[in-house]
Amino acid sequence: MRKNAIVITSLLLTGSLLLSACANNSNNESSSANNAAAGSNSTNVEATTAPEIVPAGALSEPFTATDLSKLPAVAQKRTDTIIVGLTDPSGAFTPYFQQSGYDGNVSSLLYASLVTVDDKGVPTPELAESWDVSDDQLTYTFHLRKDLKFSDGSPLTADDVAFTWTIQYDKSYDGSSQLPSLNVKGGKAYKEGTSPTVEGIKVIDPQTISATLEQPNATALVQLGSNVLSKAYYGKDYKIGNLEYIKKLHEKPLGDGPYKLEKFIPGQEVRFVANENYFKGKPKTEHFIYKTTEGDVWQFVETGEVDYASFSATDENIEKLKALGFVNIIPYTPSTYGYLQVNLKHEQLKDKLVRQAIVYGLDRQSIYVDAAQGAGSIANIPASPISWSYTEEGINPYKYDPEKAKQLLDEAGWTVGAGGIREKDGKPLSIHYLGSKSKNTDIFIAVAKENFEALGIEFQPEVFADFNSLVSKVEGGDYDLVSFSTSMLTDPSDGFMQFFDGEITDYDNPKFLELYNKALATTDIEARKAVYKELYQLFNDELPIIFTSYKKTVYAYNGRIENLSVSPFIGLAGSLPTWSLK
Repeated sequence: MRKNAIVITSLLLTGSLLLSACANNSNNESSSANNAAAGSNSTNVEATTAPEIVPAGALSEPFTATDLSKLPAVAQKRTDTIIVGLTDPSGAFTPYFQQSGYDGNVSSLLYASLVTVDDKGVPTPELAESWDVSDDQLTYTFHLRKDLKFSDGSPLTADDVAFTWTIQYDKSYDGSSQLPSLNVKGGKAYKEGTSPTVEGIKVIDPQTISATLEQPNATALVQLGSNVLSKAYYGKDYKIGNLEYIKKLHEKPLGDGPYKLEKFIPGQEVRFVANENYFKGKPKTEHFIYKTTEGDVWQFVETGEVDYASFSATDENIEKLKALGFVNIIPYTPSTYGYLQVNLKHEQLKDKLVRQAIVYGLDRQSIYVDAAQGAGSIANIPASPISWSYTEEGINPYKYDPEKAKQLLDEAGWTVGAGGIREKDGKPLSIHYLGSKSKNTDIFIAVAKENFEALGIEFQPEVFADFNSLVSKVEGGDYDLVSFSTSMLTDPSDGFMQFFDGEITDYDNPKFLELYNKALATTDIEARKAVYKELYQLFNDELPIIFTSYKKTVYAYNGRIENLSVSPFIGLAGSLPTWSLK
């Protein structure tokens, strides 16, 4: 299982994959960097549908550092290095084969994409200087820039793109890329071993390649336009049916992005050096470091140990940041949503009435809004308020209503037994909850314990200080609810990825699949909006996951950094190569 959920503790574009780490979804008091794993909108998404960055708390516009002389000496002395905090990655730095979004944040510096998206979510050229889409929306032809190189100086051509696409149709591929779901013509035959190639992939010349799909897919442009792997390096030992060898290359990546991996020291840092062969030119800052040491992010910012961090947009946080004097502050609402993953294998949670009762009986306003000093809002659908597909029409807000929750549990056959705990068929109604260690998890547990006790539900929380331990527990299936937040969502289809990447496997609803595929089958944005409204209403009723919150965030960064900008869809990825220290 590949986890694609994350709190706002990672940073950059990971191509079109929704690769991200899992952690507690509550609004962190502070976190090291903001996740921006992204897909993209369809080829005809118009600028008029672009979301606006929503004011965060008391900050409605960017704030500029007032006194750089207050910058700690350790930060003043850095002349060619920028440091950003990141939760410790696993070391799997090969796109399409990563274990978490934290790995993806590393590879986002090492690899470029054929296509990226601008700050309005519209696809824009990167390694591909242009592309053509056939009238029937089935064939995508990419025209690569000339003289592209990998970081070792070797040429990047259409053969590398073909290799990258092809191995994702290999029967041994078990990564979380959504490209196989595009159904490139001949992909199934290749996977089944009845064809030595993927028929729909055509290398036309060294700078031109096309892919033909079995049916239209609104996400095809950016799915096909993701990161490119070197065939000479990653394909050297490739044999059909065996991709295991690639794991040996994870910690020695060969990319084409703005930086090269210099050194990975688990639990301490990931060091990068500028790539002189980057197609946009060598980045202005020679060295970049992800600081992976655990600690108080506030302290790291105050002491100058890190140059960038994100914080919940509480009035208190904003005033404290302003008082530092040496940081610039940007208000930001990420295109993510928080949710409780539900273990649908467990009998008590298979019943929709029980899931609805949990939502009615959980005081989400107190947990995600009031406790966050307003730096959040309640989520009820799998889309962010800044998405062009967002709607509240026909959506149940599930306002806190313990009596309604009790009524639903009664209807579901759970009656109050000895000790006040509800029972059914001799079994108590119990919820085993998993979360990551944080102040906000503490808040969730305190409120949920009181709420569930009032409903007659036994509540058993378990908290993990280590991310990988949490993942192992989830993968083992020993849980009822676990707190997560999505990575950045660009296309509305991204909001459903956990149902397709192996994370959630027990929601079997033909109507969901019908609507999901219908929304992807057209690039007409108004038609897609109508379908997504139906999908959101379905999920709002069925609750295969329990929606919790949207975050309001502020970025604070060293006032010496110039050219830093933030996209609602790719975060800082687009501007990072141009960062410089004045």
